[in-house]
Amino acid sequence: MTVTLEQPTGTLTRDPKELLNAVAPHITELTVNVFDSGMSLWDREVALLLRDHSMVRDMAERILGNAVMYVMGSMENPDVHLGVGKLVDIGVHQLILDTPVWWGMCRLYNGGRFKHHAPFIERRRDGLCLRTGDFLRSQGWAIDEELWAIDGTDCSPCDDKVPDSH
Repeated sequence: MTVTLEQPTGTLTRDPKELLNAVAPHITELTVNVFDSGMSLWDREVALLLRDHSMVRDMAERILGNAVMYVMGSMENPDVHLGVGKLVDIGVHQLILDTPVWWGMCRLYNGGRFKHHAPFIERRRDGLCLRTGDFLRSQGWAIDEELWAIDGTDCSPCDDKVPDSH
């Protein structure tokens, strides 16, 4: 696969924490559920990861940060096929499962279009995860090399029918 890379436009920051926290004003559903803790969106999603998975905060933040990078990469580049490994996919699923936050991300970063998640059953083993890490790096993201290499060729079973799904 040959991809011509251009620098992203429209997004001023490459900081996943800032990008996620910027979604707050775009959340319109279930706002009490999302904001009643007084936490930032970043801290909320980290807390949810820690609630549901056995990991320390540092790992939860690493996973969430790379998940935000992946989601932003897929929204900014809808015609490029991207995929994540099992570990980063935990963070992607966290964002999708917190539906008011997911809708807010879609409103702010995907032109209001819903980004679907419709995985296949079988995992892909074609190196897409490694290529995705390379692509995100080329787009200015400071990816966590270890998280992308861990699952290297064992990619999530993501749909390849871009731009409707990741």
